[in-house]
Amino acid sequence: MRPTVLVAGASGLIGVAALRHFAQDVGWQVIGLSRRPPAIAVPRARHLSVDLGDRGAVARAMPELRGVTHLVYAAVEENPADVEQGWTSLGQMQRNRDMLANLVDALCAHAPGLRHVSIMHGQKAYGGWVDREGAVTLCREDLPRHPHDNFYWLQEDWLRSHPAQGDWRWTIFRPQIVLGGAIGVTMNPVIPIGLLAALAAEEGQPLRYPGRHANIHEAVDARLVARACAWACAAPAARDQIFNLTNGDVWVLKHAWPRLAEALGLAASFGEPFDPVDWLADREPVWQRIVQRHRLRPSTLDGLLGQSHHYLKLLVAGDEAPVPPALVSTIKIRQAGFADCIDSFDSLTYWLARLVDRRVLPPLGRLVPSIVLEEQKSA
Repeated sequence: MRPTVLVAGASGLIGVAALRHFAQDVGWQVIGLSRRPPAIAVPRARHLSVDLGDRGAVARAMPELRGVTHLVYAAVEENPADVEQGWTSLGQMQRNRDMLANLVDALCAHAPGLRHVSIMHGQKAYGGWVDREGAVTLCREDLPRHPHDNFYWLQEDWLRSHPAQGDWRWTIFRPQIVLGGAIGVTMNPVIPIGLLAALAAEEGQPLRYPGRHANIHEAVDARLVARACAWACAAPAARDQIFNLTNGDVWVLKHAWPRLAEALGLAASFGEPFDPVDWLADREPVWQRIVQRHRLRPSTLDGLLGQSHHYLKLLVAGDEAPVPPALVSTIKIRQAGFADCIDSFDSLTYWLARLVDRRVLPPLGRLVPSIVLEEQKSA
């Protein structure tokens, strides 16, 4: 009998990628679970609309989930009014802990074949976002917990203490900046970068870099996160482990900006930093002209961005001091047997091309041929 993977948070950045990855393998049955369906239907994946915060609603969904053998948990509740500070809310922390508990408890009771649970956490575990002066520069999984409240700890402690944990195993991933194709989400920098380019082209302007400093970053492609989840389903070395996860390189968006602009058919520009949130807020009429001219999917800037433009602002840091680098070691997951890698620049341009291909963004430079080539390679 084929294994069945349940992807919770199926409409999100990692969830969409996980659905696509597992659905491409006929050896899996695939179910997506989220309050709203993914923006793009994924062939071979069923979708259930469930609010994980509602324990009764989760229980009522169990007849559809009795065959689940593996869970990819990529669900998270954010505060849309304040993404960054919302993470310090004790109420939000408890809700995220309860969402996980509601689903896993129900699966333990009704899905006897459950074997593995993968959970998405992140670099916030290392505390640099709340304590820049005391931030760790090189983040390893074996460091003591940074002393700040975080729902990661609540979820991890709950997993470790679950009475039925002997019947299934878990893996926690800590991906760095995730690059993907999901729209309307909280932290996908691909979306605001693509919109900056599309609007600049419409207005006959160069592609302006919004920040001042050359901040050092690591990123991870959502496709690579999905591959890691598939690997963890069967790898003994992934059982009850925590892994950092990146594309495998270190890069500086400011340094890559001229190359990115060229790929998008624009000139690069550097000058006074500007707030991408404010800049985008004034351009809804311009965006609607682009949508109509290129017959794009009907959309608003707010609907596409979610909160991702706030995230881009945080990454480039505007005219503030440079962001101290917080680089994560990935030696542990490589030694455990997962060594996939993707060039971060290629990752960014791939997802921009996918958005063009899906008619979310208008044609930009030479991205359309690159997506055709990519699909040919994967066919």
